[in-house]
Amino acid sequence: MKRISLALAFMIFSFFHVSAEEGMLIPSLIKAFEDDMQAMGMKLSAEDIYSVNQSSMKDAIMHFGGGCTAELVSGQGLLLTNHHCGYSQVQSHSSLENDYIKYGFWAKTRGEELSNPGLTASRIVRIEDMTAAVFAGTEGLSGEAYGERIEANIAELIAAATDGNHYEANIKAFNYGNEYYMIVQEVFKDVRLVGAPPSSIGKFGGDTDNWVWPRHTGDFSVFRIYAGADNKPAEYSTSNKPYQPLHYFPVSVKDRVPGEFTMIYGFPGTTEQHLSSEHLRYIMDMERPARIAMREQSLGVIDASMRSSDLLRIKYASKQARIANGWKKWIGQIGGLQTVDAIQIKLDREKAYNDRAAEKTSWQMKYSNVIAEMNQLVADYKGSDFAYSMAIEYMYVGAESFKRAREIEKFIVEYGDIVKLGEIDAEIEKLRNKAKGFFKDYDEETDRKIFIKTTEEYMSRMEGNGLSNLLKAQSVESLANMIFSNSVLTNEARFEAFLNSLSDSTVADFSENDPAFNLWTGLSAEFYQSVIPQVREFKGKMNQLLKVYVEGKLEMFPDQKHWADANSTLRITYGKLEGSAPHDGMAYTEHTTLDGIIAKNNTGEADFELLPEFRALAESKDYGGYDQDGELWVCFTGSNHTTGGNSGSPVIDAEGNLMGLNFDRSWESTMSDFMFDSDRCRNITVDVRYVLWIMDKYAGATNLVEEMTLVEDKKGWCKRRKEKKAKKK
Repeated sequence: MKRISLALAFMIFSFFHVSAEEGMLIPSLIKAFEDDMQAMGMKLSAEDIYSVNQSSMKDAIMHFGGGCTAELVSGQGLLLTNHHCGYSQVQSHSSLENDYIKYGFWAKTRGEELSNPGLTASRIVRIEDMTAAVFAGTEGLSGEAYGERIEANIAELIAAATDGNHYEANIKAFNYGNEYYMIVQEVFKDVRLVGAPPSSIGKFGGDTDNWVWPRHTGDFSVFRIYAGADNKPAEYSTSNKPYQPLHYFPVSVKDRVPGEFTMIYGFPGTTEQHLSSEHLRYIMDMERPARIAMREQSLGVIDASMRSSDLLRIKYASKQARIANGWKKWIGQIGGLQTVDAIQIKLDREKAYNDRAAEKTSWQMKYSNVIAEMNQLVADYKGSDFAYSMAIEYMYVGAESFKRAREIEKFIVEYGDIVKLGEIDAEIEKLRNKAKGFFKDYDEETDRKIFIKTTEEYMSRMEGNGLSNLLKAQSVESLANMIFSNSVLTNEARFEAFLNSLSDSTVADFSENDPAFNLWTGLSAEFYQSVIPQVREFKGKMNQLLKVYVEGKLEMFPDQKHWADANSTLRITYGKLEGSAPHDGMAYTEHTTLDGIIAKNNTGEADFELLPEFRALAESKDYGGYDQDGELWVCFTGSNHTTGGNSGSPVIDAEGNLMGLNFDRSWESTMSDFMFDSDRCRNITVDVRYVLWIMDKYAGATNLVEEMTLVEDKKGWCKRRKEKKAKKK
């Protein structure tokens, strides 16, 4: 423990001698980086950024829905996040009569704001280093006893942290268990939709532009947090009041300056910077290409269906976006890693690691074999890992008939007990409500086509082995016809009839004969009995090796920069507003403008469609004072290290003002999940001035703009706006 702590101390000081762009920093340690950040132009203190003794910027950062980031921008709980983060909520409220996906949604009063059951927004109360406390009493223990002691310590620490308060807490491992931190949070459960632009703004560019630069997407949506009378989290109630935050971000309408300091504060999901060369090779050459191919089959069907009718467009909008996002990201990921020759970089680093380990007997004994063992482990288990990845794509991302089978399986298994307990009516009502929500956004023929395409691709990729053996009894076409013509699960009327005639005999008949349910139970049995145990064994062994490997990096290379992989906890990254030159002969400017939207729309491509009123407003060049030197900035790039989960994160200027919302990376940058390149990797941000312009000039939601605190610029725009407002009164 002393050795690791010493290495970490050296790491903190050595950080000042290397590039500031790479890494996702734990906020509670930000004091160690204060001088370097200020040298880059930051005018804030570490206490302004993270403090548990006073309000700080961390109190304005929200974990949105557990998968994105959002930020508070008013004293009345107003929340900004990405359009794609709030897309499922917008979709759930949409219908042919109220097509919020196509035309947008804006609540002009609090009473018009829409509730979203199950949606949460969480504020971090504090982050504590619990490494010593978690390891307490483990000296001399190993194996199962060692793990049990750690689990017991974690349970005691969490219980103490949440005793007598309304907070939630968990303790997460960092650096594969070399360190542990406690995350204490306040979880708000009443989060309402306030506004969202049309998809032609919020998703402008569609799959064509996703993950690429130049970008012109107005990727934002607006929500509001509500709390109880005591300003604490409460379940949805009409009596709840807008949350009054400890801190919210002022919004900057100042001119942007290329090279200026930028900081991102959010919840990055997952990075895997420590993978061995053979592990990365397997991902690049085998796992990612196969998953890409599986998703291409689904997307080909979904895209065609969405083009065929408005109803199907609404039904499948959120699903298409979710599937396509990973599909295109992985394509760029492979390309970026190939371009920089990532495997050779890994091999060079592994040689340096082994050479250093050979310098001391103690190092040699502990670290000299760990890389070879990691590479061999990949060779031993990659078949199981591949089967796992293919099953996930096939059973959990592909045809939705599998989803229906998952939802009813527990009920079928426990049917006898449910009847004995007298709970059958309540359970039937639950199933009926779930089915109603499912079939609202489901189309049988679309799902049948997805099933055929993904089954054929799955069997081809598995080459007749493993789980695909269960699919070889008949042709894919005949199996699809049987499922989609006869299964209770793929048709709303058949499912309703099944519920209405529910009895011991109908349940038994369903369990034995329903083709969709039988396929699911057969596949899932193989998956959970054969594949999952092997993958858990693989990951468990690999994590133990990675723990040793990372410990070796910390100990043997104290003068290098080290940072813990992202794990969906609050992190800080900082850099500059700047462009890049990712390929020979190519230079990316640091920003795009409204003129680029019109130019793309002129191509006639479907992904660049605009509503007539937007185009007319854009061509009028009525920028409302949100422009810079006669141009309305739409997006800009920065050298901040981001990943999934950073979607919606605030991009903050040197004075702590909101500049924009992070929403993407350039295609070349998606490699940063595995390897960061400061010359190539850029995050993409929608400029908050464009967001304000959409609200104010396009949507007429001036009530939202006026709720925010806008930071004065040299043009005195804010002052003129106040004078205009005063004259109206």
